[in-house]
Amino acid sequence: MAPTAIYESPVVPQGQSVVAAVPVKGPALAIGSPATAENGTYQSLITSLQDTRQVDKYMVDRLVDGATTLTPSSFSSVYVALSPFEYEALAPRLSTLLSQLLTGLESLGTLHLLHLGDALPSLPSELTLAGFKILSPLSDGTLIAQKPAHTAAALLKSAPAGALPLRRKADPERKASKKALWALNAPSTPTIDAESLLTAEDRERPEVCPPVTAGAPRRKKACKNCTCGLAELEAEELKQSKVVLLDGAESGQTMEVPQSEKDRLVAAAAATPKATSSCGNCYLGDAFRCSSCPYRGLPAFKPGEKVEINLGMDDI
Repeated sequence: MAPTAIYESPVVPQGQSVVAAVPVKGPALAIGSPATAENGTYQSLITSLQDTRQVDKYMVDRLVDGATTLTPSSFSSVYVALSPFEYEALAPRLSTLLSQLLTGLESLGTLHLLHLGDALPSLPSELTLAGFKILSPLSDGTLIAQKPAHTAAALLKSAPAGALPLRRKADPERKASKKALWALNAPSTPTIDAESLLTAEDRERPEVCPPVTAGAPRRKKACKNCTCGLAELEAEELKQSKVVLLDGAESGQTMEVPQSEKDRLVAAAAATPKATSSCGNCYLGDAFRCSSCPYRGLPAFKPGEKVEINLGMDDI
């Protein structure tokens, strides 16, 4: 067990200011406030400390606001003299102040909180969370706490460079069970036969191309190698369908003929010799063509360019 230094406060007659006993070695830090400086309590504390040691003096607001920082491990004791009202006002930032005081204290250094009264009932818990060890309970408005000889931060800082934690010896059984847990085919997991999940309806082969009847809903177009009769049905419907053709007259009249008649006219047009121009101006366009010009209605073309009239393209 680490050594512990305990400092007790002397008994002071009622009506006089309370000043804790002071160790005979090491510098001290006195922390006050405007209220304790005004009533003389802070000056009385400083006077009693200066009789035996070097004393540094700070106001509490400078430490809490971050205007002043304490040198690490530079004080053997710290004394805080505030009024009860100021302790209560400091409660939201008390953890910040205690953290700074812990840093500024040496190992086994003591923190003396004076004139507490009934303020801050949660102060012991705050001191423990900050890393202090409480030496004496609250008595006559004074609470004394101590910085441990070795804090967690000090232990990490003092650890040799490159030090690694000791590894536990691997348990073969645990390693094997862990390996089996992540294996794809774990011994404890039974395999499932996919065929057993299929029903009789699943095993029936669907019809690739169901038979087609006239008038019934069907696909848009027959397949390349149609076997359901859709290709024959489409061919029969094509024969029975009618198309609209231009009669070739200047008025541009139309006539409706069966599909077979269109095929006959297209075949006759293909066997007819190609039309030729007699005036030589047909290539210029309709403005230079005769009323009976075979190129009438066609766009202009280059002289000598071969232009064919396909009578099979005159359907609408």
